[in-house]
Amino acid sequence: MQDKSYVPFTKEMIKDYTVLVPNMLPMHFKLISSVLKTHGYTLKVLENSGPQIAETGLKYTHNDTCYPAILMIGQFMDALLSGEYDTRKTALIMFQTGGGCRASNYISLIRKALKKAGMEYVPVISLSFAGLEKHSGFKLDLKKMKQLVYAVLYGDLLMNLVNQVRPFETEKGSAERLADEWVRRLGEELGASKRISYKKVRGKYREIIKSFMEIPIENRKAVKVGIVGEIFVKYSPLGNNDLERFIINEGGQSVVPGLCDFAMYCVYDMIAEHEIYKNSHLKYRLTKFVYNYLNKKRTHISEALVESGRFDGLTPFDRVVHLADGLISTAVQMGEGWLLTAEMVELAESGCNNIVCTQPFGCLPNHICGKGMMKPIKELFPDVNIVAIDYDAGASRVNQENRLKLMLANAKKISARNSSVADAAEKEAQQKNDTAYCNAEK
Repeated sequence: MQDKSYVPFTKEMIKDYTVLVPNMLPMHFKLISSVLKTHGYTLKVLENSGPQIAETGLKYTHNDTCYPAILMIGQFMDALLSGEYDTRKTALIMFQTGGGCRASNYISLIRKALKKAGMEYVPVISLSFAGLEKHSGFKLDLKKMKQLVYAVLYGDLLMNLVNQVRPFETEKGSAERLADEWVRRLGEELGASKRISYKKVRGKYREIIKSFMEIPIENRKAVKVGIVGEIFVKYSPLGNNDLERFIINEGGQSVVPGLCDFAMYCVYDMIAEHEIYKNSHLKYRLTKFVYNYLNKKRTHISEALVESGRFDGLTPFDRVVHLADGLISTAVQMGEGWLLTAEMVELAESGCNNIVCTQPFGCLPNHICGKGMMKPIKELFPDVNIVAIDYDAGASRVNQENRLKLMLANAKKISARNSSVADAAEKEAQQKNDTAYCNAEK
């Protein structure tokens, strides 16, 4: 018997309903939407922005709700109230992990907001591999799941390439335009009617990388700035005030871990649980298989990047898991948990000494695993500069940007000093070589 506590998205709705998608990872979600469109769905990744988003979110939810929820609810409600969509033919979709974070309440908060606006008839699809809800019109079979995995992998590759090219491109916007073109092409190639060959996918990695290598760039260095934190404000331009673009405009280069890393973190958590509680061995074996599958695919992306001779690869995830050893346990799994600490160590170890830890104000897991771990990480890496930035509806954007500018100015000063020291050392070594040569000639 169908649970009447929520409005289900039925098979009949697929044909004429528009499904609105929140804008968390623009590139990834557009790619995922392109794939699902080939299965008959009409999806729209929302791009409405501005101060009215947070204001609308605050109007339809409690002001003590975490900032990502306020923004997502605000974006959904702003779109539905705009008159652009027929609300009787519109559905919403929300991605969930089903963990202990407040994010697991987003679905009920969205439905509460819809009810307050008199639109409780709008279906809200819960997309979760944990199977939190059942929607007959939205089921993930093995083929769809495989396509979505490839979409995430392609999204990570494109995001990585854009971040490594965009700061240096001679024609501004070249990298983003190329990425948008690849999103369109890849969405069609991963379509429902196509047979997916992973050999072809790996070949496509190299084709994508080659196309980005052809973008003309300036021969200069840029200060690398790592971005970590709560998943929404870490990735969403809406949530972090377009942080990546701000860093580029200030002459820096953003370094952002991929979405696949977060997916593997969620999978590895179940492996860690088995090691602690010795629960279902069958579930453990299945989880281990999924982890190894994703790990292998992620490794192939890294190999393709390194083979190019120009782009940086990825830290093996098996190593990422152990980077936080001695700092935090893998049993810490709320929110971004141990992964947040591990990503900061990963960045510091790779030479990215400037890190922005983005956190929604009042996000307890983030404050513990992010801000709370800054001191021990700095003790391990004295040169690392970590700045925790709170994002909230009441936070001052000017204050956030001033703190970022101060960090970047300090980073540039240190970089220039190190460069001068290196040049002086090189000059001294050259003089010694010249002297030795002259003495040998005599």
